[in-house]
Amino acid sequence: MDVWKSSDLSVRPGHPEVLHSSPKGRAIAIRLDAGTGLGDHEVHEDAWLTVAQGRVTVSADGGRDEVPAGGLVAFDPRERHQVTAVEDSLLLLLLTPWPAPDRR
Repeated sequence: MDVWKSSDLSVRPGHPEVLHSSPKGRAIAIRLDAGTGLGDHEVHEDAWLTVAQGRVTVSADGGRDEVPAGGLVAFDPRERHQVTAVEDSLLLLLLTPWPAPDRR
């Protein structure tokens, strides 16, 4: 068993940290300073984004929502989206499977 506690992670902005990676999935910790974000992008895998600390705005498919700490957002493969930190934030991104079948 592996355990990660958001309070113990020392992820720096602009330097995502891969916490775990296997064919079942990949877990990545991302720190964003307020006002910064992950520009318009997509991934090939199913993606789940958890806000561990802070608050972000997520935009996808013409919709937009503010997500506080404890919030969870799910994206379909190749769904274009943006994430912008409203305040300093720590995010946990889960991608599954890793890599996506079309990327193997």
